[in-house]
Amino acid sequence: MRVVRGLSPPTMPSLTQLLLLLLGTTCPLGLAMPSEERHRLRNQVVEMFDHAYQNYMDHAYPADELMPLTCRGRVRGLEPSRGDVDDALGKDGQRSEFPLCVDQVFFSLTLIDSLDTLALLNKTAEFEAAVRRVLKDVRLDNDIVVSVFETNIRVLGGLLGGHSMAVLLREKGRHMLWYQDELLHMAKDLGLRLLPAFNTSSGLPYPRVNLRYGVRGPETRTGTETDTCTACAGTIILEFAALSRFTGDPVFEEHARRALDFLWEKRQRNSNLVGTTINIHSGEWVRRDSGVGAGIDSYYEYLLKAYILLGDDLFLHRFNIHYASIMKYISQPPLLLDVHIHKPLLPARTWMDSLLAFFPGLQVLKGDIRPAIETHEMLYQVTKRHNFLPEAFTTDFRVHWAQHPLRPEFAESTYFLYKATRDPYYLEAGRTVLENLNRFARVPCGFAAMKDVRTGSHEDRMDSFFLAEMFKYLYLLFADEEDLPFDVEDYIFTTEAHLLPLSLSTTPRSQVPPAVNATVLPHSREELDDSNFDWTCPNTRLMFPDPSFPRTLREPIRSAVDKSCHMAASRSSEPGIGRAPLRARDFMASNAEHLELLRRMGVSLIHLKDGRVQLVQHATQAVSPVAAEDGMRFMQEMMELSSQQQKEQLPPRAVQIVSHPFFGRVVLTAGPAQFGTDLSKSSTGVQGFVAVAEPYSGCAELGNAALVAGRIALLQRGQCMFAEKARHIQKAGAIGGIVIDDNEGSSSDTAPLFQMAGDGRSTDDVTLPLLFLFHKEGNILLETLKEYSEVEVLLSDKARDRAALYKGKALPSYLQESSGDPDGQEGDCTAEEQDLPAPSPSIPVDQSQATIREDDKAAVVFHAHTPESQTPFDCFGLPAGGLSCGPQREIPPVCPLETRRTAERKTQLNRRSKVRVPCLSEG
Repeated sequence: MRVVRGLSPPTMPSLTQLLLLLLGTTCPLGLAMPSEERHRLRNQVVEMFDHAYQNYMDHAYPADELMPLTCRGRVRGLEPSRGDVDDALGKDGQRSEFPLCVDQVFFSLTLIDSLDTLALLNKTAEFEAAVRRVLKDVRLDNDIVVSVFETNIRVLGGLLGGHSMAVLLREKGRHMLWYQDELLHMAKDLGLRLLPAFNTSSGLPYPRVNLRYGVRGPETRTGTETDTCTACAGTIILEFAALSRFTGDPVFEEHARRALDFLWEKRQRNSNLVGTTINIHSGEWVRRDSGVGAGIDSYYEYLLKAYILLGDDLFLHRFNIHYASIMKYISQPPLLLDVHIHKPLLPARTWMDSLLAFFPGLQVLKGDIRPAIETHEMLYQVTKRHNFLPEAFTTDFRVHWAQHPLRPEFAESTYFLYKATRDPYYLEAGRTVLENLNRFARVPCGFAAMKDVRTGSHEDRMDSFFLAEMFKYLYLLFADEEDLPFDVEDYIFTTEAHLLPLSLSTTPRSQVPPAVNATVLPHSREELDDSNFDWTCPNTRLMFPDPSFPRTLREPIRSAVDKSCHMAASRSSEPGIGRAPLRARDFMASNAEHLELLRRMGVSLIHLKDGRVQLVQHATQAVSPVAAEDGMRFMQEMMELSSQQQKEQLPPRAVQIVSHPFFGRVVLTAGPAQFGTDLSKSSTGVQGFVAVAEPYSGCAELGNAALVAGRIALLQRGQCMFAEKARHIQKAGAIGGIVIDDNEGSSSDTAPLFQMAGDGRSTDDVTLPLLFLFHKEGNILLETLKEYSEVEVLLSDKARDRAALYKGKALPSYLQESSGDPDGQEGDCTAEEQDLPAPSPSIPVDQSQATIREDDKAAVVFHAHTPESQTPFDCFGLPAGGLSCGPQREIPPVCPLETRRTAERKTQLNRRSKVRVPCLSEG
């Protein structure tokens, strides 16, 4: 980090002086965090990075990004298109016969983006291995259209940051001694492939370029675009100038400067603001709204940082003029609101996007600390309210867009403010970021973006910038100076947090002629617009003589955020409600405290005869209007959580009794498991004799493993997770398992299909099939086992006919007696005879209803009755007690079953009426 303002290069203080000025005061401004706790958090950052990086390498590499929910790599063209988001990816699976063949791989985006993070975190061996992988596997000449902006900041910046670290390590004489600037050669190759995008009359680049064919001609599949965002065209200078100065080729810096010159010339001259989108040919503003967030953000960032890196007063001059207008029109402390460039006193929108969270950090670089503290505090309070910064939020701090793709900008500003003030308050803010990532975003295969911060639902996405930026800033926040492998003050961070050495400012470059009509900066320093500056570097001793001063800035912001939501203010005054409302993702039906919170919200819990529990809200029964609103949100969250976190619904399975005297005529409808052997992919199913497990719950190692080995184990539901039962019987040598419901009276006649969820961990180790039978069907199997010492069943995706069961074998004499039903009943049944369960009755509009299952943390049915939808949902439990639901699928046609039985058995079985199984055709 560098904090330099209003100085020409010859008068710049030395790095040592700057460091002393920046850290000029070490007096605590609040309760200091113990060094042991800082070290613990530093180590936790490293562990989290390892979790994300290793899962990318294990499950995704050489693909560009990790999909952490499905534990696989994202390959563009092989996954559903995400529009412009996919322009950051390099590989196109649709254009390759072998989509993940290493010799055809393109960016390996996450690996390149993570190079200098590995070095910063002292992972030297991993860094060296990663560089070798990049040199061996990555290719830059694919026929693929990419975003110029994203490719520049992620790939080109990643290669340059990696080169900087490789040179640093090589110069220390212990590592990377073999390195001969290979990453820099790759960077130059990529830079040359990006240059055709700048072939416009304005000098602004096309937003996309084909890495093999450029932008001209039909084979490029690009070059027809007319518009680009201001940040897209104005966030080039750091990487291109560094490339020029590293290589001695001025062409890259020339093109980047020309683009910046054109944007400066096209600013609105009265407001000195720029719009969000510009026509790359005419220079007309397509979108005239102006702010510091999405579409413009890094344009301002690169003006100031280009001055710091390159020592050119021109960039500081332009930034100062822009900054004065930002503070005059856009900054409404603590808010930063978009305005119209032609009418800057007129707001353009009433919400803010999360990308503006970088701005307090930029204000620290400028030395304007007070507004940085105020805006950061507003962002921190929004973060604490929603666990993460929503992608967009309103001026009263409610969610506008609920996504959070693990953006690092808030952590970035937190780090910069801590460096400038040494206030331990910002260490606590960093701890909040860390804990929320671990609590809400961490999954077995990495960290998953939040699809909705209100419900905690995930998106199968872990962008490369998460490893490139988030862990850098958090590590730097908690690390001591001796923890760092180099002096970070000798580097500037790009917008992707890649490290470029400040020594580039002294590297000679060819003379670059000014663009036509460009503003030429006068040589006299007195003519610079330096009116906004009173000091060179922020010295907290001079800025904040009172240690409590930063706190006095923050407290009004905190109060404003709290009071903006009447629920927060009202809730604190209610007895017993002085806490955050219960969230659907945290709810556990067996938790007494949760049940009490439900009661206060007017939500009642009803136990049903089949073992399920039903949630129904009556707003009039809540203890207060605020509690009623909490209850309504809880029910809505339950619906959203159920629909958003569902796994693919599986069709029912069949348990078919194939031994004497049934020979395949008794088929019991079974629920599938979301793990283990997929019976739909087996042509034969799994056939074997059954044995009751001991213990019957299957929640401990089996005491009768010798009996269960080679058989299908029968288990009782309850006491532990389904996956745990499966692991125990698998260890005993079972070839399959059947879990029987422990709730007497439950039946597939009346209950919808139940499918068993995993335990929240990877269940790849479970390789046998596991099926679920309700109590009524399971009891048939148990009673049959009592009467017949050996009962053989077939577990399959659907019932098999006799020809399939006895193919190649002599049919039992019983089955040769008649081609019709032995009891005189036909095998087929009409729709009237099927007697399927009736749909649930409608519920009054002012009620919400959910039906779930308590044990195994699994849910059976979720009914979400609203005026818009009367659709019932099947739900399955998550480890945290949440629900995952999806629309019910129809159960296959069923009909009453009467089978031929031995005389002594027939009377007993006749007592069981309405046993329902899939119909089998005879013949």
